[in-house]
Amino acid sequence: MGSTCLLHLLRGVVVALLSVCLVQGEDSYKYYTWTVTYGTLSPLGSPQQVILINGEFPGPQLDLVTNDNVVLNLVNKLDEPFLLTWNGIKQRKNSWQDGVLGTNCPVPPNSNYTYKFQAKDQIGTFTYFPSTSLHKAAGGFGGLNVYHRSVIPVPYPYPDGDFTLLIGDWYKTNHKALRETLDSGKSLAFPDGLLINGQAHTTVNGDQGKTYMFRISNVGMSTSINFRIQGHTLKLVEIEGSHLVQNVYDTLDVHVGQSATVLVTLNQPPKDYYIVASTRFSRKIFTATAVLHYSNSNSPASGPLPSPPIHQYHWSVKQARTYRWNLTANAARPNPQGSYHYGKITPTKTIVLSNSASLINGKLRYTVNRVSYVNPDTPLKLADYFNIPGIYSVDSLQSLPSDNTPLSVATSVVPTSLHDFIEVVFQNIENTMQSWHLDGYDFWVVGLANGSWTPDARKTYNLIDGISRYTVQVYPKSWSAILVSLDNKGMWNLRSAIWERRYLGQDLYLRVWNNEQSLYTETLVPLNALYCGKAKHLPKS
Repeated sequence: MGSTCLLHLLRGVVVALLSVCLVQGEDSYKYYTWTVTYGTLSPLGSPQQVILINGEFPGPQLDLVTNDNVVLNLVNKLDEPFLLTWNGIKQRKNSWQDGVLGTNCPVPPNSNYTYKFQAKDQIGTFTYFPSTSLHKAAGGFGGLNVYHRSVIPVPYPYPDGDFTLLIGDWYKTNHKALRETLDSGKSLAFPDGLLINGQAHTTVNGDQGKTYMFRISNVGMSTSINFRIQGHTLKLVEIEGSHLVQNVYDTLDVHVGQSATVLVTLNQPPKDYYIVASTRFSRKIFTATAVLHYSNSNSPASGPLPSPPIHQYHWSVKQARTYRWNLTANAARPNPQGSYHYGKITPTKTIVLSNSASLINGKLRYTVNRVSYVNPDTPLKLADYFNIPGIYSVDSLQSLPSDNTPLSVATSVVPTSLHDFIEVVFQNIENTMQSWHLDGYDFWVVGLANGSWTPDARKTYNLIDGISRYTVQVYPKSWSAILVSLDNKGMWNLRSAIWERRYLGQDLYLRVWNNEQSLYTETLVPLNALYCGKAKHLPKS
């Protein structure tokens, strides 16, 4: 009897200790309820319908710590199906939570869906935004910042505060009208202006002598931006989850879908200074300003705005080539970023993707290797999981572009194997700026140059300290090359970050697969997964 009581007592002590550890542990759970509605605001001075999250535009800022678990109930009060995607969050083994139409059924009006994901082994500046239709043109986007765990140091003194700046081009036209324009086979006009945190003017406050982190994200539809602060320099410390060699810049180009983090020391005389963002590579230049207010300032911002770079693409390419991975800095784990020697691995496959604007059935479409993507009613991930035939094709898109390939419309999926190491080349044959994003991964940017890519270009690759990121720009009549280690099983969206192009077909998926059904490689279909299309009437496991 005494030993039984002692056993129960010991069990109680163990449970209590475990409870304390779980409460004090850093892999915490964070719970949110976000309600998506329409509202009327005047971002550019005239009233228009926008998308609000919990009444906010932009949406609430999501501040996490590495390995935090997010449980977010999304309530859709719009008149259309809706999804959010978590731009740059890798969703390890969990493409079910990626929030794009290839992996998720959209949340119907007056319904809800609960996302459950972990910010696993990541530190940095990210965003979220709607992946459905052209909802991004109406709002629904916001900042997503992942801070380091206390046991993992970052390679710079901890700043005295940080500011999230969501910068992007903006249309006064309703998103449904913009969608009708694209559906009719026409291109969108140039945007109507530029916003910083949903406004044409805003203010951030700091103390003289202190250093602040500025998290800059281009959340626009189509236009590269240049960022600068009057009288201050920008120390670039992180891009999209990678710590960089800390170069100092006067101005910084940030392309569509990209994020960058800089440190700014308030070391000037006490007054107010202009924060400036302006469009790049466009005939019409839009400029948005904010104010950096010193707490001991008695003078408003004055004088001319700091100038953007005089030179265009050549200057921007040169700046991009100065970005270097900090090989000795910790990542989200104790091991240094450079402990994985990506340049010593031979790719198992090379994929060259050439973008173009084309007319298909008399309407404008954008193609990749002459194939224009269309979304099926059934998410590719559900079709894959339940072996539903006829949803997508693994042979419609060739690995190399060819002028002899007929133009077509298809649901393109590129088959790959788990643990493949692939080379992807984005070949831009047009005289426009491009930007490409891959869900589920970051990748090493190893080369970018003018002209047409050939295998000889590999001799110019940076195989030592190219940066790891999730969105890469491709300059006009140029190419950009990346290397990707496919260690995250799932169905992953590879898309143009130029939203018109993505909407009209510059889109595809990588199927990263092995035939092992194991929780070590991929989670099971969520119990709360929404079923639609040909999966609509399947029983839930």
